[in-house]
Amino acid sequence: MFLTISTTGTIERPATDLGFLLHKHPDKAQRFSTSHGTAHVLYPEADTERCTAALLLEVDPVALVRRSRGKGRGGAPDSALAQYVNDRPYAASSLLAVALSTVFSSALRGQCKARPELPERPLPLRIEVPALPARGGAALVERLFAPLGWAVTAEPVPLDERFPQWGDSRYVRLVLEGESRLADVLRHLYVLLPVLDDAKHYWVAPDEVDKLLRSGEGWLGHHPEQRLISNRYLARRWSLTRSAMERLELARLAETDDAEVEEIDNAVEELAEEPAGEFAGREGQAEQAEQGEKGEKGERGGVEPDGESAPQPVPLAVRRREAILGALREAGASRVLDLGCGQGQLLGELLRDARFTEIVGVDVSIRALNQAARRLRLDRMPERQSARLKLTQGSLAYTDSRLTGYDAAVLSEVIEHVDPPRLSALEYAVFGAARPKAVVVTTPNVEYNVRWESLPAGEVRHPDHRFEWTREEFRDWARGVAERHGYAVEFRPVGPNDPEVGPPTQLALFRQEAGDSSTNTTTTTTTNTTTTPKEAAA
Repeated sequence: MFLTISTTGTIERPATDLGFLLHKHPDKAQRFSTSHGTAHVLYPEADTERCTAALLLEVDPVALVRRSRGKGRGGAPDSALAQYVNDRPYAASSLLAVALSTVFSSALRGQCKARPELPERPLPLRIEVPALPARGGAALVERLFAPLGWAVTAEPVPLDERFPQWGDSRYVRLVLEGESRLADVLRHLYVLLPVLDDAKHYWVAPDEVDKLLRSGEGWLGHHPEQRLISNRYLARRWSLTRSAMERLELARLAETDDAEVEEIDNAVEELAEEPAGEFAGREGQAEQAEQGEKGEKGERGGVEPDGESAPQPVPLAVRRREAILGALREAGASRVLDLGCGQGQLLGELLRDARFTEIVGVDVSIRALNQAARRLRLDRMPERQSARLKLTQGSLAYTDSRLTGYDAAVLSEVIEHVDPPRLSALEYAVFGAARPKAVVVTTPNVEYNVRWESLPAGEVRHPDHRFEWTREEFRDWARGVAERHGYAVEFRPVGPNDPEVGPPTQLALFRQEAGDSSTNTTTTTTTNTTTTPKEAAA
């Protein structure tokens, strides 16, 4: 099997620069050992105006059978039944893709020590693969390469030219022409050769996802056939394909936001394993410290003089979930979205109540969704229970048709993680596009921060908080949202309602108004019995 890479040049930019990029001298014929045979690199032509590099892979059929027995294409029926007689030595496949990455590794990475400026220079290129297996035919070849900017010629190879009535084989003669960086075309070939063959000669392990995304950087995330490419490249292993698609979506969102992936996927610490009911981040630390301080003073916790233990304080996170569940029940919701679901604490509470028949957890962070699945033991959950729950990756900064038609949506401790200039996008995505019948929003009350003795003055409760609002600021925002989108809104305290600084958490319940969405909204405020800081249990 072989392929050729050709380019043209001028006196100022000679075509033989291709030798620098490939790190292979045009005047030499070189050979390299690979795990399944010997790769040869030679130049059929090399002058100022035109240069062609050929990669020829001589497959050792004995090594192929020994190394591939029971794995990938080597263990597939067509290879097992015809041990040493198959198309592997003749047709481009994952064998050639591996040879590309082995022989042209520096070119794949876009590196050239002798001429560091060359890798970034687009070249007029012509790629020819005489025998390319194409499961899906010439039409699929076009669909895969054309979106990448290539002029594609995919001529089906007849089964036997002497017997045209037999029709065409599954092989095509491929020619790609266009202007591109050499590293880009090598990455295209490295991924798409095994995709078109729809087989691999080696076992596909989880690290293949990293290889796919590394080689697909800059083009796979926008390719219209990205799911097909991922599925075939990863040998149709659905768990790996799902992982690849999630990471591609995360990369797309990061690119859209002009941010790093780590900035987007930062909802939880990597490999964090918090038991249900505990708190994450500085906000939780502040709440827990407050409980500890009250206990030490004998106001909450500890041992009473008569030797009886005082009741343990109810954590604020538990009170928050109770308040949210109460609002959802009051709204009569049965199909609920948990937007920014994090590690799934609220999802677990929703699952315990049979009235919530459909529950969807949405988060931009893959890490958080994976931890939510582990926390909820989704893989061991009874089928009837798991049928009520769905975890979905998505960004609240963009409209999403999957989120329309629900009874209620919850934004629990979410809005404060959004940069203020992007709040309007979140507002439209939830209230303008998804338009659930009810929306529950909770957020910290910054006025209450003075009651956290462990929280330094002027600091927010969690390092990722972009802001924390006063009660008046939150109400102004919520009333504006309600008025713009046809909702009525009421406010409720969550946790001890301090007479001076209010509750630690503030909740807004939005409900769609009947009639025209432009109708003015009514605003009411519900209050709980006032408690003093000494009676508070954060």
